[in-house]
Amino acid sequence: MKITVSDKIKHRKLQNEGDLQKISAEQKRYADVCASPKIIETEITNTSEQTDGLMERILTRDNLNLAYKQVKKNKGAGGIDGMQVDELLPYLKENRNELIEAIRSGKYKTQPVRRVEIPKENGKMRKLGIPTVVDRLIQQAITQVLTPIFEQQFSDNSYGFRPKRSAQGALKQCQKNITDGYKYVVDMDLERYFDTVNHSRLIQILSETIKDGRVISLIHKYLNAGIMTGGVFERSEEGVPQGGPISPILGNIMLNECDKELERRGHRFVRYADDLMIFCKSRKATERSLENIAPFIEGKLFLHINREKTKVANVAKVKFLGYGFYIFRGQGRLRVHPQSIQKLKDKIRQITGRSNGMGIQRRKERLLQIVRGWINYFKLADMKNILKPLDEWMRSRIRMLTWKRWKKIKTRFINLKKLGLDEDRAWMWANTRKGYWRTAHSPILLRTLSNDRLKRAGYPNFYDYYLQVAV
Repeated sequence: MKITVSDKIKHRKLQNEGDLQKISAEQKRYADVCASPKIIETEITNTSEQTDGLMERILTRDNLNLAYKQVKKNKGAGGIDGMQVDELLPYLKENRNELIEAIRSGKYKTQPVRRVEIPKENGKMRKLGIPTVVDRLIQQAITQVLTPIFEQQFSDNSYGFRPKRSAQGALKQCQKNITDGYKYVVDMDLERYFDTVNHSRLIQILSETIKDGRVISLIHKYLNAGIMTGGVFERSEEGVPQGGPISPILGNIMLNECDKELERRGHRFVRYADDLMIFCKSRKATERSLENIAPFIEGKLFLHINREKTKVANVAKVKFLGYGFYIFRGQGRLRVHPQSIQKLKDKIRQITGRSNGMGIQRRKERLLQIVRGWINYFKLADMKNILKPLDEWMRSRIRMLTWKRWKKIKTRFINLKKLGLDEDRAWMWANTRKGYWRTAHSPILLRTLSNDRLKRAGYPNFYDYYLQVAV
């Protein structure tokens, strides 16, 4: 049934199981999307006999309203149908009853996700799957109901994508383990974790807790919804596409099996999403831990361990969530990892470059955002000794950029005089042939574009903000 939502919204058709799906204008054609493979009905997953009312809780007005608010808050790009977040509310007002009935009866048709690739730190690309805004709403509604159920099962050593838990909590637990004498770690790297989750194993784990087969069937449809890349449909026979609201909790549910196994064996560990650190007191014990847990991860959970990146090492030689570790007087301490500092500098270089099209005010705002965000994230680290050199380097970048902006000799001469330089010296420096970076460190710019002047102009610095946060 076609329903016109508004003049701005295209005619849309509620998708039911088996319908031919129409792709947005950018795809320029129809794609024959097959219905998601059915789950084999057993005593666990029988969609008609095994129900505990979980679907009704997902479809309550309050839960759906809360899910809508969260989708609206998160914003984000549209999926393959072209519908944007701002168009969701009018669409729901017209189609709410039909949508709920289709989901309840098992006839709702999930849409393929739109493939988006973003660069990673190592130069490779991270593959994201962007669901349609309607599917995001439904996934959010499912997540809100499943979260309190599975939170009761999750390990206290798991910190990623969980309410009232954060990276800082994971790092503090690492500190405690180190202080207690666990100075060696298995730094576990799961190869392309979210892309290699085994659907059958995940559904089996879900079915042990969820007895409403309709919910299992709906989740299974999302797992098998497929991917649309450049107008070409690809099946998704494994993996949980990153980008949807339901992906984090499904990832945690799968890895909770690993958590329970580690706890059963008495290991100390900290996990944040797919980043796992197993702590031991000696190198030999650490090597044995890796040898013993690897068969479980690969043989029982069907995940892949990246042997090249997984390592056994002293805590001082590993990186976890951007932090490094060291031991001082028997206490586990945190530091900013050198790679994190390099990544920060690369970002500042980009912002203080001339080719990014930023105006002066916009550049100050972006630098302020970076300073606040970086300090708030790394505030647990001992970093006073790195902040002053970092500020000096950033101010040199700002001075160099300013000097480049004063492109002509006349402009440099006028500005140097305005900043208090006498005419002869202003003319001499306006005609200098020294390079930009060398000039940025010259006494003349250190005097005219002083630290106080840059601060009054609105440029932030790391050290001052760190003192505010630390206090």
